[in-house]
Amino acid sequence: MDLRGYGNRMERTDVLILGGGLVGLTLALALDRAGIATVVVDPADPETTLSPTFDGRASAIASASWNMLEAIGVAERLIEHGQPIHRIEVRDGLQREPLAFEDERPLGTMVENRILRRELREAALASPNIDLRMPARAEVERRAEGVFAKLSDGSELRADLLVVAEGRKSSTREAAGIRIANWKYDHAAIVTAFDHERDHVGVAHEIFYPAGPFALLPMRGGHRSAVVWSVHQKDSAGMMALSDHAFAVEAEKVSGRLLGKLTLSAPRAAWPLGFHHAAAITAERLALIGDAAHGIHPIAGQGLNLGWRDAAALAQVIVEGSRLGLDLGDAQLLARYQRWRGFDALAVSVATDTFTRLFGIPGKLPRAARRFGIGLVEKVTPLKSFFMAEARGELGELPVLLRGSAI
Repeated sequence: MDLRGYGNRMERTDVLILGGGLVGLTLALALDRAGIATVVVDPADPETTLSPTFDGRASAIASASWNMLEAIGVAERLIEHGQPIHRIEVRDGLQREPLAFEDERPLGTMVENRILRRELREAALASPNIDLRMPARAEVERRAEGVFAKLSDGSELRADLLVVAEGRKSSTREAAGIRIANWKYDHAAIVTAFDHERDHVGVAHEIFYPAGPFALLPMRGGHRSAVVWSVHQKDSAGMMALSDHAFAVEAEKVSGRLLGKLTLSAPRAAWPLGFHHAAAITAERLALIGDAAHGIHPIAGQGLNLGWRDAAALAQVIVEGSRLGLDLGDAQLLARYQRWRGFDALAVSVATDTFTRLFGIPGKLPRAARRFGIGLVEKVTPLKSFFMAEARGELGELPVLLRGSAI
């Protein structure tokens, strides 16, 4: 084995994770519970990423994802910060009768991203098998005999498996020669939060317009909601330039004043929207998870949950392989992960893209067809149950973590 260029004090770990965001840290915590050691490398400074002004977004955590957070000991840290979603109302424009999803169990839980990031980091710092290297960068070389890395802090590592959780613009994915299908939507998502006159009572609203969906997502406290407002790209700069009052007035119009008067309660940020999907999610001693593998429109709020499904499946593949005494970078293990997650992620991505395009077609006839479809789902119980199960993340072959059990 040729290790020229590496020193004699090379550190050893089981898995090297590039990317310490919400998905990468969750995978590390899941592996920690099974005694598998990880080193997590991320170039971002935690003092920046944990700042309240860094990311004003909030995430709708699907029920299955919440099960995993409970299984890895993170949910208990989030309960006091989370708002259960008891009902989802879907409208095509301001139609009077919405398609409503409701059940005895919550359909999801809203939590601010900065709180998710903070609590996952705190849990990782308290975990014996997780070594966080932030901020740091890594030069990585994958060989048949293992993964070798030189870090910007001067340390050198050897691991069995490299997991790429770097996000949409992953340089490691590109260097591995993994192709992606990608395109941009002519939309930008404006993200912020409003205080409002009426109590949201745990109801999430999704209102579809040809210019894009407008989502009001209930936050803790009853009178505050996160907003994800998709607008035409050409209009985003003008929307961002509006005064806080004028922006709130426009939001009241598109929401039909469902929650009464709105008052802006957080900074605004605009995010360009696009689609990408990796042709493969594995290579030699490498696995992609989260946005490094796929990126979808936020129309159904499934992006983070899709990444967590990757993490849950990969964690199970790694842990079960370890118990069989296999090399964690074994090609058979990676092939199992590819089979398990490849089709599901593609199906969700294509469905989301199709949904986005259907609701973006202007005109009376397409609107009539959409409203007929909404009415049909409302009346056909099995069809409605299917969409509710999808919202909870409970369809398909679920990893044990998503069922709330330890691996």
